[in-house]
Amino acid sequence: MTGLAVRRTSASRHFLVPPLDVCSGEALLEHFRVRPQVRSFAVAEPEETRRDRIDALVGGRFELNGETHEPPEPLDWLRNPSADLEWHIMLHKFYYAVGLGLAYRESGDPRYLERWIGLVSSWIEQVPVGFIAADVTGRRVQNWIYAFHLFVVEGGATLPAEFLARFLASIDEQVRHLCANLAPERNHRTLALYAIFLAGVVFPELRGAAHWRRFALDELVLNIERDLQDDGVQCEQSTDYHHIVLRNYLCAKRLAGLNGIAVPARMDLLIDRALDFALHACRPDGIVPAFSDGDACSHRDVLEAGHALCGRDDLLYVASAGGHGSPPAHRSAAFVQSGYVVMRSGWGEREPYADERWLMYDCGPIGRGNHGHLDLHSFECAAYGRALVVDPGRYSYDESGEINWRRVFRGTAYHNTVTVDGLDQARYQPRGSRWRIDGPHPEHALTLFASGEQCDVVHGIVRSHEYDAVHERCIWLVAGEYWIVTDILRAPTPHRYDLRFHLNTHAQGECRIDRDGDCTRVHSPRLLVVQASRPDTSVAIDDGFVSARYGEKQPAPVVRFTRNAKSTVMHTVLHPFRDAAPDVTVEEVAVSDGSGRAQDAWAARIVTRTAARITTDLCFVAGDGASGPRRFAGWSYDGTHLLARLEDRAGDERARERTATAQDCGPAPRVLYADGASLARAPDGADAGATR
Repeated sequence: MTGLAVRRTSASRHFLVPPLDVCSGEALLEHFRVRPQVRSFAVAEPEETRRDRIDALVGGRFELNGETHEPPEPLDWLRNPSADLEWHIMLHKFYYAVGLGLAYRESGDPRYLERWIGLVSSWIEQVPVGFIAADVTGRRVQNWIYAFHLFVVEGGATLPAEFLARFLASIDEQVRHLCANLAPERNHRTLALYAIFLAGVVFPELRGAAHWRRFALDELVLNIERDLQDDGVQCEQSTDYHHIVLRNYLCAKRLAGLNGIAVPARMDLLIDRALDFALHACRPDGIVPAFSDGDACSHRDVLEAGHALCGRDDLLYVASAGGHGSPPAHRSAAFVQSGYVVMRSGWGEREPYADERWLMYDCGPIGRGNHGHLDLHSFECAAYGRALVVDPGRYSYDESGEINWRRVFRGTAYHNTVTVDGLDQARYQPRGSRWRIDGPHPEHALTLFASGEQCDVVHGIVRSHEYDAVHERCIWLVAGEYWIVTDILRAPTPHRYDLRFHLNTHAQGECRIDRDGDCTRVHSPRLLVVQASRPDTSVAIDDGFVSARYGEKQPAPVVRFTRNAKSTVMHTVLHPFRDAAPDVTVEEVAVSDGSGRAQDAWAARIVTRTAARITTDLCFVAGDGASGPRRFAGWSYDGTHLLARLEDRAGDERARERTATAQDCGPAPRVLYADGASLARAPDGADAGATR
């Protein structure tokens, strides 16, 4: 920071309470060796504290944010060896200090202690308070205190008296800076408040500690009330940041409980609500997808902490992948204010937990702050222990370079939704020194969510201010087996519509397109993507990337269906499988309103053949504002959404004919979902054929 003088900590101990402020260095060491009144713990970031990284750091090699640098010793803390500011930020957050403490506790090797003391001492010597940003200070304070716990409390290390005094003086100075420079809201404020509370609890010897404890706890309650939406989702709309913030609240609750500090009931209630979202957002393989900014990583430790502190067995069940505890009460859930919906086939009751089908859909606000992505209607799905269609992540916050990868990963085309004329859902352009989402955000609404024994369904609407096309999307989870995605696009003018599905990295080089007269099929590992073939629709497999962690990206294929039209509908079946892909046929079925072709309702028939069985399913969706009975596939229906299983019989290898006609549907179907009052045979002459 320009204009800030380099400082050195004074030998004065005015920051300590009496009589420690006048005691000798040896007496101060003895006090911390025997003090019994404080109970604390350490929290480690697994990736940042890996032993190989820590051993490399002892040798002078820093691996942070996907980049490795070997800065000359002594380390110049004010110089960034990377072009990415985030690398410098990670250096100053000191996550590796916790890793050094873990390595010392486990090995007793003095090299780890010496490296920690050397790094902290040189940082204190060189860096002005508040360097970079207050949230960086908050993280550093947390990690320094966690490292102190590992080295001194659990590792039994004896610190040099002069270092201990300088360390405590720096903690005092940094916390006072945090108190005076709190962010007004969101995750930066949460992290700083917890750091203040942590310092106040762990170091009651500091003069400001009692005030810090009261102030931080009061403000944490107000902060969680402001930052959590009514459905419990953190206001930045990032799945990763939601868990990061929640972890800090849980740590504050745990620390308070260990030290006999009462936490207001209101805070407990809101933490419980935030845990509900964390529970459902966890994929069967334990990973939370990276919706908006963040990494795709496991947050099972958050669920485990929630179980330990709140006594909820459903959190333990999900954290242990069904090994312990009790299944949650609800298989699927909608979080209305945030627009997130999670569909799940089960909790491992009838098949292995990891094999369950899981889908998370987003039809909510972009989010406060600058972490949201232009991803409305996007989703991620998983089955048989693997994510299949994925959110590509964030990759970087750096907006420099020949390719602005930050912009690419935030853009609509890098999500599993439809782009209109290649545009983003909102204006995304430079403002000042950074790119920002400018102009009005898209309008959005969840118009339907239902979860029953036979199926789940969600319907959302998005209206962008960048183009005149309105995009509705309806997703069905059919009998816990596969998904139907119906995209309804309506506009008064022609557009190019690109529907994309970003596949996971395991599909790279393993995809192929199979087109015949009836259907277009994209074959990929454990997933079949199927649409009815149409002459006005092209399909391609594009090159893309997936970034599970900041600074890292791996190639992954993107399935793209393209159509030029004014108003149109695309029915896509996503059918996961374990071993052999099923034979799936999708037909677009004509819908009549009694006087002709209906312009506001659509239907599709899906036939699935495996060696064991043949099923025929019929789905019907009416657009926003549609009303009145509709006729399709030999049936008349007065609702807006219908899913029916027309046929379910044992497989027959000799029966290789394609789809049965409507007249061959047999007896009344088994209705999996209906929001209308009646489903009846259509009068003679009603259109029952497929659209060509």
